[in-house]
Amino acid sequence: MDDARTQGTPLDRTELADQRFLLAAGIPRLDVVDSTGSTNADLLRAVASDPAAWTDLSVLTAEYQTAARGRLERHWEAPPLSSVSVSVVLRPVNAEGRPLPTDTYSWLSLIAAVALRETLLETAGIPAELKWPNDVLVRGRKIAGILAQLAPMVDGSVPVVLGTGLNVTLREEDLPVPTATSVVLESPRTVNRTELLKSYLSHFASLYRSFCNADGDPAAGLAGGPSLHKRVESVMATLGKQVRAQLPGDHEIIGHATRLDEFGSLLVVDRDGREHVVTAGDVVHLRPWTPPDSSGQDGYA
Repeated sequence: MDDARTQGTPLDRTELADQRFLLAAGIPRLDVVDSTGSTNADLLRAVASDPAAWTDLSVLTAEYQTAARGRLERHWEAPPLSSVSVSVVLRPVNAEGRPLPTDTYSWLSLIAAVALRETLLETAGIPAELKWPNDVLVRGRKIAGILAQLAPMVDGSVPVVLGTGLNVTLREEDLPVPTATSVVLESPRTVNRTELLKSYLSHFASLYRSFCNADGDPAAGLAGGPSLHKRVESVMATLGKQVRAQLPGDHEIIGHATRLDEFGSLLVVDRDGREHVVTAGDVVHLRPWTPPDSSGQDGYA
């Protein structure tokens, strides 16, 4: 790929402000800022101070984040113009305006992961899969992470701020860890951040609205296709693998990841056959476990 194409370029703000795009996606507001600590943190503050200004599917994106935050309070910083950093306000209600139960909110980050996977495949020509709970992988390396945060309001409503960070033009030396990757490193059709952002928001809005109109039922058909539950499981690299689930409080479970339950939690069966429900935490994919043999030796290969 030409070196010029790998250099980060500013988002096309005129294209992002195109009313045809915004209306088609159902996005009432899309703000672009040059630099910020964290789009999620900014939106959490904005929603709390002026909720009427940030309605459902309002978007904030930044050219440069200096204090991005992920799960387990991890922080990182990417070079300017090298990533898609975007947060969306979600106030999930069905077609009649009835709020979705908060126990369905665990699926929102998975909707984002599916939408981003579809974007990478269709727009950039890159095959991707999901790692529970909400990472997107390409050939086993992390290309994007997603973080959902609740924003409880004084009126009792609980909006969600959903942040997504996609590595776009980061070179090997820019990556935060050796197990990460970026769009440019995967021989893509494009590294145009505006195209990638618009595609992601369009995919996400379609899946999200369909999910809301199904009252947050992950088993319902979604956007003219299979259910969210089936879509997620079909592209979830974690399922079928031996994993170590690192849980809050320094606990861990090692076992076989078998499926997702109706809330998107990961079910892990340990070597004694006990099934554990993992609702939060970090998951590490392990090499396959070798069952006990006649010599009495066992363990993970």
